[in-house]
Amino acid sequence: NQEHGEIRSCADAEPYALRVIGDSMEPEFLDGHILIVDPAMSPEHGAYVIIDYQGETTFRQFIIEDGRKFLRALNETYPAVELVERYTVRGVVVQRASRRRKDHKHYY
Repeated sequence: NQEHGEIRSCADAEPYALRVIGDSMEPEFLDGHILIVDPAMSPEHGAYVIIDYQGETTFRQFIIEDGRKFLRALNETYPAVELVERYTVRGVVVQRASRRRKDHKHYY
């Protein structure tokens, strides 16, 4: 557990896949890309996370600056959001897959 957040960690939690919808994480993650998410990993600064915050589940980059935590979209038209309320990390993105093998990328 963190100061304002809950990080779920379960040794037998299985990785799962999600499809990116929308443009908030472009150019790294395009609409339709498949993400492999590890729910047992704890996020570090710069990790891409699936997170529940303020009643929504979203995909963002987890940023820690001066002890403060933020969710940042890679598309600069979306604002960064400071995590000031309770949140739950559903998992850390460990791989990006797409139809073309050359577009596959590992993050951990």
